[in-house]
This record gives sequence, structure tokens and C-alpha cells, in this order.
Amino acid sequence: MLVLFETPAGYAIFKLLDEKKLSQTENLYNDFQTPEAASKVVKLKHFEKFQDTTEALAATTAAVEGKVSKMLKKMLKKQVAAEGVHNELLVADAKLGNAIKDKLSLSCVSNTAVQELMRCIRSQLDGLLAGLPKKEMTAMALGLAHSLSRYKLKFSPDKIDTMIVQAVCLLDDLDKELNNYIMRCREWYGWHFPELGKIVTDNIAFVKTVKLIGTRENTSSTDLSDILPEDVEARVKEAAEISMGTEISDDDIENILHLCDQVIEISSYRTQLYDYLRTRMMAVAPNLTVLLGELVGARLISHSGSLVNLAKAPASTLQILGAEKALFRALKTKKDTPKYGLIYHSTLVGSASTANKGKLSRMLAAKASLCTRLDALGEDSTLELGAEHKVKLESRLRLLEEGNLRRLSGTGKAKSKFEKYQGKSEFKQYPAAADSTLPTKRSHSESEDKKPLVEEIEVPKKKIKLEPGAGPSSLVTEVKSEPEDDDESSKKKKKKKKKSKEQSEEEQEAVEVPDVSDSGKKKKKKKKSVSEDVEDVPMEEEVPEPSSEKKKKKKKKSVSE
Repeated sequence: MLVLFETPAGYAIFKLLDEKKLSQTENLYNDFQTPEAASKVVKLKHFEKFQDTTEALAATTAAVEGKVSKMLKKMLKKQVAAEGVHNELLVADAKLGNAIKDKLSLSCVSNTAVQELMRCIRSQLDGLLAGLPKKEMTAMALGLAHSLSRYKLKFSPDKIDTMIVQAVCLLDDLDKELNNYIMRCREWYGWHFPELGKIVTDNIAFVKTVKLIGTRENTSSTDLSDILPEDVEARVKEAAEISMGTEISDDDIENILHLCDQVIEISSYRTQLYDYLRTRMMAVAPNLTVLLGELVGARLISHSGSLVNLAKAPASTLQILGAEKALFRALKTKKDTPKYGLIYHSTLVGSASTANKGKLSRMLAAKASLCTRLDALGEDSTLELGAEHKVKLESRLRLLEEGNLRRLSGTGKAKSKFEKYQGKSEFKQYPAAADSTLPTKRSHSESEDKKPLVEEIEVPKKKIKLEPGAGPSSLVTEVKSEPEDDDESSKKKKKKKKKSKEQSEEEQEAVEVPDVSDSGKKKKKKKKSVSEDVEDVPMEEEVPEPSSEKKKKKKKKSVSE
């Protein structure tokens, strides 16, 4: 059996003298206590030294990736395959063993017993490699470690996002500086030509105009068609003739023009930096870029530190990333926590209405978290997942805005429930005709248009006097002669009032005259019959009863008889 051992100085091939030692790995370290004892177990057959650090780095990176380097391939062909002896090759890495088996058709073994043997050989490596000094081995190990770290830092996909972090931070700084410079330029040149700042609102167009015309006296003779539209150019030339600004010297205008040059240069560099950031974002995080946009995705990566840190964060953290102060203030004061942070500036959340921004930000954070994990940890760099999620969110936003849910089992229950609690927004316009103050003639007044209701008509009440000799027939005829225009509700109320009055009068009569003859009873019956006949007739007026004095006279006459 042969053992392939990797060192910082080169590749070493040892021959295992006693193959039975592999089955006794528990006590194998006892055989490697001293260099003399180790030489009885393994023996150095060949050592291939690296020529320089570049070759060592290439061999080490190939071994890390599980590939066979050119140097290792040549050595194995000469030392192992050329002898023709089918020996087993003990390898520490299983991937490297499979690669050697595929290319050189050598049987490779890699298991726990081999790992234990490698540890024992490493403990006595200085004694087994007699021709290599220890100092030289240490120096080569240090140089290889430095070059390998530099290589990983340069080509690691995890570290490319540092360029994105720096680019987006620089972009924000450039925006602040541009705003300061442009405001200073507007204020400075405003002393000489204040009307120009109100006419030309675009900052870059304003700076280019100032650089082109210089002092306002040159405005009429300067062609501004490349910078401004025709109508704006005409307004600028008219304002220059009647400007109220002060006169400035040539030195002042030169310094203003230098400031304009700086603004133009910074703005051009900003556009170049934005293009660089967009291409870098599409290369590093394509799905996140498609879903959220270049600036929002870059700010999220910058805020979290790296793309891997952003991928490790849950969707709820990604949703409020950038609103930490508002979150802790809400938790401290026991109020509502924020619904969105940096994700608020994405196009999807911006296109949603105020009521649906919270829902959409939660859904967008969940999808963005999936896209970030695919970009950071996935092997394929395609745009399919980000584009698919964006289409789903746009359709969901459309449903939320329009209020149309899918109908269940062919019915409109879901839609009706949705419209019950979330009505459609109505846009009402103010009527401009309502502002008119001119007097208008009314053809008909409101009082003439409205017809009076039946209930509102007041009928003059007539008092009916009952003579002592009058019978019930005359009362009935008088009542029938009155108009019958009352409603049923008024009839019932008046009947109730009539009955209550009659009952009270009967009680008074019973108290005053306890013993009444038969004739008195007959008269009472007649009165009751008369009152019943009156109730049957629809009445609009209250018929008063005869006064108490007349009743007393009648009662006295009946008693005397």
C-alpha cells in the first residue's frame, strides 16, 4: 500500500510496511511515539518538491476543489502507474481520490483508518522527511497560507458584495455633495440673474446654461437650443433684458463657472457609478435586483453588511431593515411597530395605496428573502425566480387595489364580503358652479312647489251643543254632515280618548246619585247607544259632552218623578 501525503513543500509518497496496522487504529499512535518507531511502519518512497509559491498555490487550490493538478498527475504516473504494480493508494480526501481513480484508474482508499494514519505521519513528519529542514518547511507553510488567503479574498463570491457596499455609499455621498454644490451655485448666480433660477428648474440644465451664457448681457446673443426648449429659451432672453440683479465682475463669474464645471463633472461621474452599480448588482444578486431594483437591493446589502448576512436574516427582519429607531421607540412606548424600512422605496410598495402598503411590504419581504438566499447560496445565477415573484406580487397588488377576489364555486360571496369591509375609493370633484355669486331668478318658490299634506291641514273645530230635548238622531245627522278626511291613525287615537272620557263621567254619576230609577237607567242606555253610534261615524273633531250643571238638573227631574 502507498500513502499520498500533502505538505506545504510538496507531495510525499510513503510505503506502508505493515498493512495490518490499518485494522488496529486504536493503538496506532503508540507506534509513532518516536521517529525510529515511525520509520518501522512507513517508509518514504518519493518526495516531489514545489518549485515556487505559484506552483504550490495552484496545487493547493486544485486539491481544495477536489481536482488533480498537473504536477500531481505526472508524479503519480511515474511513481505509481509506471511500476505496473496494482497497489492501493491511501488518500486523505475522498474527492481527490475519486478524481485520481477517474483519470489514472488507480484504486484509492479514504476512510477513518486512513485519517488516523495521516495524523500519525504528520506528528513525525520532520523525522520522516530527513532531507528537508524544519525552518524551510515553516517558511514555505507561511508563504503558502498568505498566498492562499489572498487568492480566496480575491476570487471568493462572498466578498464581491463589498464593492456594492462601497459603491452605494459613495453614490449617497455624491448626491449630498451635488445638492450642496447646486444650491450654492443657484444662490451665488442669483445675485446677478435671479430670474433664471425660477425659469429653469432642472439643476443640470441650470448649471449648463450658466456656464454657456456667463453674464446676463450675453444671453441675447447665445444659442441655448441644445440645453433648453424654445419657449423656455425665449423666456430666459426676455428676463435677461429686464433683470433686477446686480452687476458682478469677471473674477466673480470665473469662480462661478469653475463651480459649474465641478457640478457637471460630479454628475457625469454619478451616472457612470450608477451604471457600474447596476451591472455589479445584476452579477451578484440578479433575483434581488429584478424584484426590488438596484438601489434598494444595494442599500439592503450595505445595511446588513454582506449578501450572506442578508440571506441569513428572516423575512420579518428584512421588512423593517432601516427602521430600527422607529421599531425600538415603538416597543418602548408600547405603540404600533413600523411596517416597512428601506423596502418602502421599491417600486411595488410605492405604487400601492396607503391602506395596502403594509400588506404588500410583508409579501415583498418574504419573496425578497427567498431571492436573496438563492443569490447568496445557490449555484445557478438566473433571473427566473425574481421575475416570477415580481409577476405574482403585481397581480396580487392589482387584486388588492381593484377589490376583485376569485369567486368560489361560481358565486360572488367572496367579492361581496370584500366590498363590505373595503369599499372602492371614490374620487369626487368640487362643483365649480357652486362658486358663482350672481343672483338667479327662481321661477317657483319652494313653498309653492311643496303641496301640503293631509295631516298638515287644520280644520276649524266646531262645538256641538246638546239641548236637553235633543235626541240621538239629531246628533248623528250633525256628525255625518262633517267632512271625512281623517286618517285611520287619528281615528283610533280619538276613539280611545272618547272612551276614557265616558268612563270617567260614568264614575262621577255613580258617586253623586247612588239610587237611580229605571227611567234614569234607560236614559243612560240611550246615551251609551248615542255614543256608540257616534264612534261608528268617522269624526275629525272632538264632540264635547253637555255641561255638568245640565246633567244635575236632569238627574233631579228624574228623581222627583
